[in-house]
Amino acid sequence: EHLKNPSLVEIRKYFNTYYVPNNMGVILSGDFDPDQAIAKIDKAFGAMQAKPVPKYTFEQEDPITKPIVKDVVGPNAESLTMGFRLPGNKDKDVLLADLVGAILTNGKAGLLDLDLVKKQKLQRASATTYTLIDHGILYLSASPTTGQSLEQVKDLVLGEIDKLKKGDFDDDLITSIVNNIKKSKIQETESYGNRAGLLMDAFTSELDWKDQVAYVNNLSKIKKEDVVAFANKYLGDNYVAVFKRKGERTDLQKIDKPQITPVETNAGEQSPFVKHVDEMASTPSAPLFLDYAKDIQKSKIGKAEVLYVQNKDNGLYRLRFRYKIGTLNDLKLPYATQYIQFLGTDKKSAEQISKEFYKIASSFSIAASEEYTTVTIEGLQENFSQAVKLYEDLIANAKPDADALKALKARINKARKDAKLSKQAIMQGLTSYALYGAQNKFNNTLSDAQIEGLTPQELISEVKDLNGFEQTIIYYGPATVSELVTTLKPLHEIPVKFAAEKPMKTFTQVEQTKNQVLFTDYNMVQAETRWIRNSDVYDPQSATVVDVFNNYFGGGMGSLVFQTIRESKALAYSTYGYYVSPSKKEDRYYVLGYVGSQADKFNDAVKAMNELFTTLPELPANFELAKSQVKKDIQTERITQDNIIFNYLGAQRLGLKDDIRKQIYNDVDKVTMDDIKKFHQAKFSGKPYTYVIVASENKLPESELSKIGEVKKVSLEELFGY
Repeated sequence: EHLKNPSLVEIRKYFNTYYVPNNMGVILSGDFDPDQAIAKIDKAFGAMQAKPVPKYTFEQEDPITKPIVKDVVGPNAESLTMGFRLPGNKDKDVLLADLVGAILTNGKAGLLDLDLVKKQKLQRASATTYTLIDHGILYLSASPTTGQSLEQVKDLVLGEIDKLKKGDFDDDLITSIVNNIKKSKIQETESYGNRAGLLMDAFTSELDWKDQVAYVNNLSKIKKEDVVAFANKYLGDNYVAVFKRKGERTDLQKIDKPQITPVETNAGEQSPFVKHVDEMASTPSAPLFLDYAKDIQKSKIGKAEVLYVQNKDNGLYRLRFRYKIGTLNDLKLPYATQYIQFLGTDKKSAEQISKEFYKIASSFSIAASEEYTTVTIEGLQENFSQAVKLYEDLIANAKPDADALKALKARINKARKDAKLSKQAIMQGLTSYALYGAQNKFNNTLSDAQIEGLTPQELISEVKDLNGFEQTIIYYGPATVSELVTTLKPLHEIPVKFAAEKPMKTFTQVEQTKNQVLFTDYNMVQAETRWIRNSDVYDPQSATVVDVFNNYFGGGMGSLVFQTIRESKALAYSTYGYYVSPSKKEDRYYVLGYVGSQADKFNDAVKAMNELFTTLPELPANFELAKSQVKKDIQTERITQDNIIFNYLGAQRLGLKDDIRKQIYNDVDKVTMDDIKKFHQAKFSGKPYTYVIVASENKLPESELSKIGEVKKVSLEELFGY
């Protein structure tokens, strides 16, 4: 009722009460002179008068004396969410709450990690703690594997809670957790945004910064018996369990669709406040462009190229082996890289290996993309050799485990079934279909029978063979490049000759010659629609116009697409429109438009987007703002750490020798509205599109869709390839 008829008097009263200097924080983190910043803050806010602020009070919740179990239904995959109420952030036991969450889940050696995830008893499982001023919560989440009920999932999770309460975990786990939290605290402060976030969280949570600085030290003083006592005090039958079941809601309350009249936007106008801000004198940040020759050091280990950037800020490193083989060469790779995570060697179990990595605050992962497979090892530089040896020993001596593979196949099968329940995955598949045709990158996968036929030795060989292929070694860390090469050379053997590259499957982007609808039925009240059209081959000379156009047309809240479809006509909860650049010089740009709306607004939303695709409105003020935004983004962007190397590798794939942002920055002021109109006319206006639509066929019948173009209903089997 307050939202329907808000009281301006009460709003002003609230503002005057709480928007006072003694209740405010100005938090800065970045590339600036602190003395100048303080002077500016004092000038801007110094005249504000402090006032008494009412102390925050809350009414204590009634205690939970028995489990509260609720059911939620929907079309996506089943899952379990549980919560235990914990004390607030001022409580003397708050550190124990954080430790309990880490003992249950830390990604490597927690009880849920080892007992439920590593042993593949569940599809996934995690726990975390979250503390606020009034209360905290231990939040647990899990998903069933094939054939499990949600009740069984709950029992497995509660079994781990019981182990925690009995102290049934390694005595040195707390020490390992503290070491890993030390590392994560270092990682948190690597970016300006995270630093500001840490200060803001402490301020809004009314925490003393001295305690935040001493957090790790205080955590290290906690004993195992303290954790066990805390768990027994707070983790009883006082939980809430929510079962997310697959089904259709029958209790929905419906309201009549109101008549919506488009609002005339005032995009070309400015309030006195905005004019005042615009007129303020300011010194633009100077852009910092990459100089690949200076910013990246190169070396060699055998035939492998080493790309190196030094970490001068802290003692963390990230090491990557980037192999020139991916899923387009070998469809077994994604399954092999998953399987290796569950294996031990003839001397160490999979659980022991996880614990050893966690003890030295290190980790490894293997990820297969379309054209590359990347091994990542990271941690503290002091443990560099130990971590690399652990990884290399696992790969060299991995022991086949038929039971682990059987469990993995069951989880993969469940994940593939769950994907068919995800509207995001369905939309991704339809988009790939629109770009490449019926046989595309999304459904380029093994069949169920092929997965079932995979053997332990076959998958181990896939991972072992990686090191035979052409590789690039990527390093960001505190060691010098000579120290890196000297240390790594005896640990990571490079073959005298790289293996021949496996044939790569190619997919060609299709031509859109007429309007077509690709539709997949999904039980929901919304309709999600994408416009897809393949365009020209990559041209670096058009980069500036593309950037300005995207900012002007559909790249944010100030864009034409957002202001027209969402802000003015209220037809969408999300909408955008881009000219998408490829990641390889041989590939083509494509047009991407999107509207997420209620199904009963579908026709109006499609019409509104098509009008923008056909005729480009000319708003000079918005156009100048778009150009300004492109420049400001480049002025304030700082590409650092190993992102320097990845930017260089991305430029190589596009056939670029230099940081293209410099070209864009220097050319942006030369772009005219006429350039944007010509671009829109050439790439968007009057062109046929493939409309990718995910919605309920009960709400969007084929008779409605056929008004757009020829309708192709795509089954889930066609879409996913299994």
